[in-house]
Amino acid sequence: MAGNKSKRRARNSNGSDGRRPSFSDMSEEGSSLPNQKVQAQLAPVEEQQKPPTDEQKAAEYEKKKANFYTRTLWTFIMIALFFAALFMGHIYIILIITAVQIISFKEVIAIANVPSRARDLRSTKSLNWYWLGTTMYFLYGESVIYYFKHIVLVDKVLLPLATHHRFISFVLYVFGFVYFVASLKTDHIKFQFTNFAWTHMALYLIVFQAHFVMNNVFEGMIWFFLPAALVITNDIFAYVCGIAFGRTQLIKLSPKKTVEGFVGAWIMTLIWAMLLVNLMTRSKYFICPVNDLGANIFTGLECELNPVFLPHTYELPQYYFLPANTNLSVTLTPIQLHALVLATFASLIAPFGGFFASGLKRSFKIKDFGDSIPGHGGMTDRMDCQFIMGFFAYVYYQSFIAMHEVKLGSVLDSAINGLTPEDQLELIRRMGHYLSNQGIVSDKLIDCVDKNVLS
Repeated sequence: MAGNKSKRRARNSNGSDGRRPSFSDMSEEGSSLPNQKVQAQLAPVEEQQKPPTDEQKAAEYEKKKANFYTRTLWTFIMIALFFAALFMGHIYIILIITAVQIISFKEVIAIANVPSRARDLRSTKSLNWYWLGTTMYFLYGESVIYYFKHIVLVDKVLLPLATHHRFISFVLYVFGFVYFVASLKTDHIKFQFTNFAWTHMALYLIVFQAHFVMNNVFEGMIWFFLPAALVITNDIFAYVCGIAFGRTQLIKLSPKKTVEGFVGAWIMTLIWAMLLVNLMTRSKYFICPVNDLGANIFTGLECELNPVFLPHTYELPQYYFLPANTNLSVTLTPIQLHALVLATFASLIAPFGGFFASGLKRSFKIKDFGDSIPGHGGMTDRMDCQFIMGFFAYVYYQSFIAMHEVKLGSVLDSAINGLTPEDQLELIRRMGHYLSNQGIVSDKLIDCVDKNVLS
């Protein structure tokens, strides 16, 4: 009996029979950190200070070497797949974003979902995926309706789904909510509510933010690729500058991050932003909004350029210390200035998305969110900074860059949903006469329209 009790105590102190630590373990059973500290203090000093043997050193070296090769191989594979999708067209990038959403969501909810296998809560996992499906239906539907109104609103099948999209999405969510409440069990109610909150947090931090990354693709490939490239560039130079000049620790959550690496990466990211923008603005494939989902790097896109991509001359004020009638000016494209703002956010704010993920992993005592990418850990480990960066890029673009002009989809939306059938017919008749007066259509067509409308 005494032996069994001691085994149970040892097993509990190590964390639920070797299971991966979960939110439920910490919220219902309390943190096991104090027990671990006591065990560490009681462990023999000789055992803690015992140096590794030559065999252990050799095995550790071989393990690190194999991990380096695997990590390098999959780095090149990911780069190749990314650029292949980038050049093949917007739809392939959207598919990659969708895959990232699903995999990252799966990794994050797995942290809290592990104990459900042992608690006979079969509905928990299914309900999590239902929340994901409902959220993606709502967000993707919003994007399709917004960017492709001119197609959706004239289709007999899609029109009812588009006009009632938000109501349908709400009804789907309510079904899930009612099912969740009906499935509550008294013995596991704390875990179920914890999982409910955890799932919704994952939906917000991953799916919701990734939705705006997808919207960036529709606004123009540059608004997707530039923010993503700046985050990667900053991460690389933070490592390089940290190795070369790092002395002062930046944040306790990431002991290897240094102030020198943080500042050095900011400077290098600013330089890289200017170079990358100058390169990307040479191709309309990158700077034009999506008007053809079948376009690729070879076919390109055609559009009326946003003024942000056109050169502009800025006149500098007359300073008192300069000779009279001295005119100073500089000519550049406004996108270069906007790129500096994006680079600054990617350098000074986006890394805190990574720090947030590090704190989250540390709270659950895990090294990675998963093993989706061999040698790199989980998808979330690679995307932790990208989500907040993509969200900022969308908000910044809509606030300071987007041209808010009347589009065909908006006009169709107003005409279909805001006018009666009689007013719609009158609109057709008057538009026909206007086009006839401009010499765009023939009088025979107008006579035909008048005859059919009036009849």
